[in-house]
Amino acid sequence: MKVNPSQLLALLCAFIPQGLPVLITGPAGVGKSDIVAQAAKATGHDLLISHPVVEDPTDSKGLPFPKGDIARFLPFGDLERALSATKPLIWFLDDLGQASPAVQAAKMQLLLARRIGEHVLSDCVTFVAATNRRGDNAGVTGILDPVISRFATVVELEPTIEAWTDWAVRQNVPTELISFLRFRPDLLYVQKKSRDIENSASPRTWGFVAKTMGVVPKDLELISYAGSVGEGAAGELMGFLGIYRQLPSPDSILLTPDTAPIPESPAALCAISTALAAYSTEDNFDRVLTYHDRMFDAGYREFAALLGRDAIRRKPELQNTPAFVRAQAGPLGQIIRGQ
Repeated sequence: MKVNPSQLLALLCAFIPQGLPVLITGPAGVGKSDIVAQAAKATGHDLLISHPVVEDPTDSKGLPFPKGDIARFLPFGDLERALSATKPLIWFLDDLGQASPAVQAAKMQLLLARRIGEHVLSDCVTFVAATNRRGDNAGVTGILDPVISRFATVVELEPTIEAWTDWAVRQNVPTELISFLRFRPDLLYVQKKSRDIENSASPRTWGFVAKTMGVVPKDLELISYAGSVGEGAAGELMGFLGIYRQLPSPDSILLTPDTAPIPESPAALCAISTALAAYSTEDNFDRVLTYHDRMFDAGYREFAALLGRDAIRRKPELQNTPAFVRAQAGPLGQIIRGQ
């Protein structure tokens, strides 16, 4: 069953407090690990991350240790930490599908019986696991059916531009990159078809682009971005940036918001909307809304909605301004009410 990031977070927040294990599948770089970390924070759990792909079966059952005439298994590493947990803990098994069958089999008793030999897991420990799919070129051969059946539910994470935008706004991702991916949401994730040593577009690799924007020299931008998301996506981004950088600045628009020109191309409208939203403050929001209303009246309702919603998402305090209160009777109010 496919879920978007917000649905996955809500599902984890419902299952984890009940101690129910969840298995998340999906392509590489779409945010599985990040969402598990968000769920841990939201539910008040510590987070223990294990990587079964680099484990040996003894990591899940302990090392045999002599005790008189017998031997007992001595837990160590992540197993020891989980067994000694006294506070709510998510034990996250990342990239489980890349692990060998022997390592996966060693996890079965932990997942179902919640014990290994004489060692018993505390009730405060909840399992979550993630894996890529067989077709993702990630070295996944599959997960043993008895292991899959140990999970209360199995879901596939599918990236969406809405969820990525929410994350990007909170993380102060450059407005030009947010604008571009809103304009070309099909490039948020591009499945890699070849086994060549090169990157492809994904939420993770766009994150690297965000970190290098404003740092890499202009003459090396295409090289840098292509190395992050592939030549095709990087070329599209550079074309968009050429338009973005020729647009009037937010300052010049807000000097004369009632007469400043409104662009006609979708790329430019997307760029202007995102830039003005990032530029909005309590002091200038009345002028931002003047331009917003003109966009709405000119028939660019979708881009006016991007501007209004983004501004409020970035700075919720804007809803306390007199300009926002007055706007409830105008286009912004219609947008918020979904009319």
